[in-house]
Amino acid sequence: MIFSLLTVHPYSTKFAAQSGGCVELILRTASRGGKGLGMLTTSPRGDQKALAGVAGRPLRPVRAAALPPLRATRLLDQVRERVRGLHYSLRTEEAYVFWCRAFVRFHGLRHPAEMGGPEVEAFLTHLAAERRLSVSSHRQALSALLFLYGKVLGQQLPWMDEIGRPVPKRRLPVVLSTQEVAAVLAGMEGVYGLLARLLYGTGLRIEEALQLRVKDLDFANQAIFVRSGKGGKDRVVMLPRSLTSELRQHVAQEARALWSADAAAGHAGVQLPDALERKYPRAGVSWAWFWVFAQQRLSTDPRSGVIRRHHLYPETFQRAFKRAVQAAGITKPATPHTLRHCFATHLLQSGSDIRTVQELLGHADVATTMIYTHVLKVGGMGARSPLDALLPA
Repeated sequence: MIFSLLTVHPYSTKFAAQSGGCVELILRTASRGGKGLGMLTTSPRGDQKALAGVAGRPLRPVRAAALPPLRATRLLDQVRERVRGLHYSLRTEEAYVFWCRAFVRFHGLRHPAEMGGPEVEAFLTHLAAERRLSVSSHRQALSALLFLYGKVLGQQLPWMDEIGRPVPKRRLPVVLSTQEVAAVLAGMEGVYGLLARLLYGTGLRIEEALQLRVKDLDFANQAIFVRSGKGGKDRVVMLPRSLTSELRQHVAQEARALWSADAAAGHAGVQLPDALERKYPRAGVSWAWFWVFAQQRLSTDPRSGVIRRHHLYPETFQRAFKRAVQAAGITKPATPHTLRHCFATHLLQSGSDIRTVQELLGHADVATTMIYTHVLKVGGMGARSPLDALLPA
């Protein structure tokens, strides 16, 4: 067979199937900003010719690596094992296990291997029509079931690609005015007040703030390092000067007192990401890795079962924030994440560049940050109502 190379980009990576008497490799470029297609065809003639490699390497189809076999025997344990093997977060694990359990119970405890597309569609229809789930919850349930069939049961069937995902509708975020933010912050005291001011002053997500370590605070450069934020990305945000003294005092007194008590009692160190606990056995008990916002009581690690010090739970802060919003007489459905929206909107109102706001928020696409420009145009896109020209305010 004679191989003829037409146009193949040196960064092409994807292999496609054969068609008729001629094998076609349709290659997608992975180059930056490129979407070109190349095609390699093989003619069904008898003689053979060596194909020169692309960029000095032989051109070979790249296949997806097979996942390792599962050791667990029970279905939900297999889901947990696969989730952890792929380094998904604990919250993703809990959500996937929840939806897989609900799917099995909905169909009378039948094993998912005995079911397929019709059963999945029936379950999703039940969630949308009878349970009236939101689009985001519907998409999460679908992702969990596709993960179950694709990653756990190892099935790649046509119906998995044919199931449509509901399209999420764009919602404008809830944003408080500066006066409303001041009223809420004034109603929060202690460590919760410090955490609320930090969220508004840096734009951190609540989980990012709660997972801060002592080593992530750079008082000399007025910076906070966010490690493994959403999407596993790191970034740097400003440390508000108005919080420097209070935050330094909190770390030096309250956080260090808990760390010293744990060290004296011989408790297990704090949880470390990935395999750092095996690589650096003493890092978990070191001061640098201790939580900035540590829980007062010890807790049990849900994965390892080790009793150790955990950071503050988001639920306790959410309850304190809700009480402060109610005490301030605010009727807007504000949550701790609202402080992140306020951070971005107020920065734009003060004249900050949208690219700067994008970097501070950790958005991969500036289109996500652009939602706050719509919030700035409140009151009819900034236009004046014709009624105001007739009736004085």
